[in-house]
Amino acid sequence: MALRNQLLQVMEHYLQAKRDKLSKHHPIFRLVTTEIPNTIKLFSFIDQDRYVVKGSTGQGVWTDVPWIAIMNKTITTSTQRGYYIVYLFSDDMKKVHLTLAQGVTETPKEEMLRINEEIRQIIPLNENVKKDDELNLGESKKAKEYKPSVAAYISYSIERMPLDEQLQRDLQQMIQYYENYVEIKTNMKKFEHLSYQSIVQHIYSYISSKGFYYTKEEVINLFLSLKTKPFVILSGISGTGKTKIVQWLAESVGATEKNGRFTLIPVRPDWNDGSDLLGYVDIKGEFKPGPLTKVILEAEQHEEEPYFVLLDEMNLARVEHYFSDVLSVMESRRWEDEKIVSSNLLSKEIAGQDISLPPNVYIIGTVNMDETTHPFSKKVLDRANTIEFNRVQLNHLDFLKELKKVEPISLKQEAFAAAYLHLKDVYHPYPHIVEKATTELVQINEYLQPLGAHIGYRVRDEICFYLAYNEEGQLMTYENAFDHCLLLKILPRISGSDTRVQRALEQLFTFCTKIELNEEYDGLMDFTYAKYPKSANKILEMLRRLQSDGFTSFWIGS
Repeated sequence: MALRNQLLQVMEHYLQAKRDKLSKHHPIFRLVTTEIPNTIKLFSFIDQDRYVVKGSTGQGVWTDVPWIAIMNKTITTSTQRGYYIVYLFSDDMKKVHLTLAQGVTETPKEEMLRINEEIRQIIPLNENVKKDDELNLGESKKAKEYKPSVAAYISYSIERMPLDEQLQRDLQQMIQYYENYVEIKTNMKKFEHLSYQSIVQHIYSYISSKGFYYTKEEVINLFLSLKTKPFVILSGISGTGKTKIVQWLAESVGATEKNGRFTLIPVRPDWNDGSDLLGYVDIKGEFKPGPLTKVILEAEQHEEEPYFVLLDEMNLARVEHYFSDVLSVMESRRWEDEKIVSSNLLSKEIAGQDISLPPNVYIIGTVNMDETTHPFSKKVLDRANTIEFNRVQLNHLDFLKELKKVEPISLKQEAFAAAYLHLKDVYHPYPHIVEKATTELVQINEYLQPLGAHIGYRVRDEICFYLAYNEEGQLMTYENAFDHCLLLKILPRISGSDTRVQRALEQLFTFCTKIELNEEYDGLMDFTYAKYPKSANKILEMLRRLQSDGFTSFWIGS
């Protein structure tokens, strides 16, 4: 008998059967538990070595909602747990629903809702498949129990039951969605404990596959910067791909605008305080959350997932005015019960609840330095890792010749989570790094002190964190990593027009290269011999600007 006729028989005779005593010899019992499963097993797309097909009319008494389930054996063989394909009959027998659902007995409701949302967001579904919470199985207890377990469904009414060919196509389609999700979840487990090297290689390969050229070292630097501090500033001339590298990094690890884990917030020049970013209380006394607060509230519900916020054109408004609350709360992070917590960003009196800054929110700002933007204060630079993107190689096209498709993977918060908040956290596993870096920073401070640009404990600590993560992942040599730290945390602090600035930069150049400049800045092009070549090149650029313009700064265009 065709599946269509079998489903219609259940719908036409089940309510009458419920008046009889439940028996394994009853024709409706046999139809649901044996005959329909056997029909499904014969479909060409059902691999009987891979799937279990079961039907049920209840245990001991007739259930209000009979079902027939198709389960991948690697996921579950019981409808009490896991996720699977299941035909659910409404308790009035007017409809049967082909669903992708979960076991309600052993799955907590919060986990069930999370998985439903995950399936709806990451699996593209055709228009004939509904992915809402409007499924109506009836008013019985069992109907209401099953309803929240359904992530996606196709409904068939007794009056308009499709032909058997359409039913088979729909089932094959739903099984494909099921297998797509099984594959994604399998990959999630596979990638849960990737090494730093593997994570960086994946991000680099994914970005390259999109046709954007960044060096692997630039990707390493961005990854380590986010690990060190969840606030990174990307600077550089317009059009170098600052926005894209953040977007592709987030997408490569499963965070997209579609699933709400990547959010782009354009900064407006008229932002004078935190209300545009965090929210405000309207004239009715109701709190209206801002775009960052919406992300924070969502991130608090999914602590295991990383969330990325891109503040585009961050310095069109004064960062100290609209972002100061976030900066202050970021510095309040501390360990409690082996978790990172912070002070409140918004109080209960304002927002109706206390809102803090969760550790799984990463904020990246892009900035240009021109006549339309504002410079950064040392307060902001102290609290951020600053990465410059000014490298432009228009003639580099070789990487486009053999682009390979790279699929995103779903990385959890663990991949980006901070392991160190205080110097004592990093000193125990890496005392040699802390001592070596501190010795060099003490020397650097001697050069910076006459400018009032010397660093404090916060910057020292965060440089040590960066170097420790690098050592843990074996991503770069110590010298290469410290070179990046000078560009991230030291050189952006230097600006001015007097001889003290010139003297400090010349001393730093000597520190990086062991060469005395003596105000001779031309002719030096090759820094491969230098201990810290990238910093040496930037310092020389700053000295040349000071010589030609009478003023210098880390920032191009300022």
